[in-house]
Amino acid sequence: MSGYERYSDRPNGGGGYGNSGGGRGGGSSSGGDDPNEKYDYVFKFIIIGDTGTGKSCALHQFVEGKFKKGPAKHTIGVEFGSRVVSLAGKTIKLQIWDTAGQERFRSVTRSYYRGAAGALIFYSINDRSTYEHLPSWLADARSLARPDISIVMTGNKSDLKDERQVTFLEASRFAQENDALFLETSALTGENVEEVFLKCARSILSRIESGLINPKSMIGGGVRPYESDANDGEDGGSGGSCGGWC
Repeated sequence: MSGYERYSDRPNGGGGYGNSGGGRGGGSSSGGDDPNEKYDYVFKFIIIGDTGTGKSCALHQFVEGKFKKGPAKHTIGVEFGSRVVSLAGKTIKLQIWDTAGQERFRSVTRSYYRGAAGALIFYSINDRSTYEHLPSWLADARSLARPDISIVMTGNKSDLKDERQVTFLEASRFAQENDALFLETSALTGENVEEVFLKCARSILSRIESGLINPKSMIGGGVRPYESDANDGEDGGSGGSCGGWC
């Protein structure tokens, strides 16, 4: 099951559109939980970084399996996508919030960081200014999301190697120095797009299995709602236009 939605620029407001049907594995784009879905964990992800770095295109590529065609449009507020993946014998639902990169939306989108277990911080390999802003995005992720958040520095637009302004070695060293993972991707060709999401999910799952993260401490409990139905009202597993995930 996978889905893709856009929300308005209000953290608790509705609106926007849903892309019903389609998506990898089929299914609808409902922001809530499908009672027929079976999975072991739910991981909340945020995608952050400067505007124009291809965050929305990468989300679309991951969820829908194709490049997002048409005129480039900057995200206003947040967009949402979800997809169920299998890792190490576990079925995991990824709830992914793609945030606007413009400074004027930062105060709004920061509200969606709460409880995120994973973050993909995007920059463009052909635009050094987006790379130089990574420390600011990293500070936001670590101060506003979970303190044990798994972070992947993501150098997008690897298809534009001839225009490269940031070397692979420089970026990988920066990620290592800041206790983050690193990967270069191309939302256009799909290169490493799936892997960057799975890399982050593997890091979270590894921390759960090693006892560093209690999945019940995650937003919505971190586990499939049917496993703790009696506590749904207490755990905040639903409610609001984001289904309790923002």
